[in-house]
Amino acid sequence: QVQLVESGGGLVQPGGSLSLSCAASGNIFAFYTMGWYRQAPGKQRELVATLTSGSIGFTNYATSVKGRFTISKDEAKNTRYLQMNSLEPEDTAVYYCYLDQRGADYWGQGTQVTVSS
Repeated sequence: QVQLVESGGGLVQPGGSLSLSCAASGNIFAFYTMGWYRQAPGKQRELVATLTSGSIGFTNYATSVKGRFTISKDEAKNTRYLQMNSLEPEDTAVYYCYLDQRGADYWGQGTQVTVSS
């Protein structure tokens, strides 16, 4: 089993910044993909950003967040960080940490990000 513990999020004004972190523990394999999805009220859950494990690490960003959000990692701690800049009201959602390894998906409890003046 894998456990994901998220932190960060909150309320910020448009144009502001927030950061999220997610730490994975448990039975984690050498190669996995980890990052965030988000779900706004009345909408489907969508990809935000992911970053693979390993010395290089491959990133995948949603088009809507490219250039504004940056995902990074601490490999030794199995942790991912999401720096969110230039936040827009459309970024308001519950953000869920996600880990995929060998076809098995794991999800965090979710953290609210609200962008509002």
